[in-house]
Amino acid sequence: MNFVTQDKLVIIGAAGMIGSNMAQTAAMMHLTPNICLYDPFAKGLEGVWEEMRHCGFEGLNLTFTSDIAEALRDAKYIVSSGGAPRKEGMTREDLLKGNSEIAAELGRNIKKYCPDVHHVVIIFNPADITGIIALLHSGLKPSQVTTLAGLDSTRLQSELAKHFGVLQHEVTGARTYGGHGEQMAVFGSSVKVDGKPLSELIGTDKLTEEQWAELRQRVVKGGANIIKLRGRSSFQSPAQLSIEMIGAAMGGPAFRWPVGTYVSNDRYDHVMMAWETVLDRNGAHIKPIEHATDEEMKELDASYKHLQDQIDNIIKMGLIPSVDKWSELNPNIK
Repeated sequence: MNFVTQDKLVIIGAAGMIGSNMAQTAAMMHLTPNICLYDPFAKGLEGVWEEMRHCGFEGLNLTFTSDIAEALRDAKYIVSSGGAPRKEGMTREDLLKGNSEIAAELGRNIKKYCPDVHHVVIIFNPADITGIIALLHSGLKPSQVTTLAGLDSTRLQSELAKHFGVLQHEVTGARTYGGHGEQMAVFGSSVKVDGKPLSELIGTDKLTEEQWAELRQRVVKGGANIIKLRGRSSFQSPAQLSIEMIGAAMGGPAFRWPVGTYVSNDRYDHVMMAWETVLDRNGAHIKPIEHATDEEMKELDASYKHLQDQIDNIIKMGLIPSVDKWSELNPNIK
């Protein structure tokens, strides 16, 4: 059996629906034979391990533990869904305090038990905030910590494909940037539907301005709609995309969507947000966002301001220091 790497992959929160789906997806993608499942819920965790064994994966060295030190020891790749789930009526921001504390502890544990880890993907919400907290406390380089943001772009692709009655892959260039949540910036300028620019379709009888506005709202509320329909938050889609992300970082197929990454440039500073990147064995490296309209950039500016407000909140909570002291906590943050 050929694997992308032999390095140890740790899945945190593996007893949950997202985590258990991540474990199965990683095994099916043959990323590594060495997968360790971690969750404080020991009984449920063992249940996931048992059922994974019943799948009969060849060559898989699947282990499990509720000891975080044991789980992280010698880890080279980590995907964490280990936060509290979002429930009906809650926004991602409602989860801010509790999951921020979990992210801070995770960062400290990474620094203590596996400082040589290659890459970490954070997917528990609000991911833009939990990601930056984990980055600061871990001491890792910004390129080594990413968050799940591509899910918003796949939701945009899905809504457009449904509207136009085409296969999903026939909608290309679907992109959302900025915050992962209700304040995301939905970009249409890069989209093509069956080869035709979306900009030429908006405002016509094929996609009226009103329909486009409604479609964008469905994208923004995509996660809430899953909760409404299924009675629980998304788990299959975040599991799939997060494992595709860590797979790209391991040296597997390229990741096709934006990722949440640390951005500090002349327009946006000291923030983790959905951006266009290259994600590979060398980590996440930002690329220019091309062909954006002035209106789209204004939306991205507003999303950035929302993220800044959230960062100010967690600074007030004492979970991270003020921005001017970030480099003291993590020297890799400039």
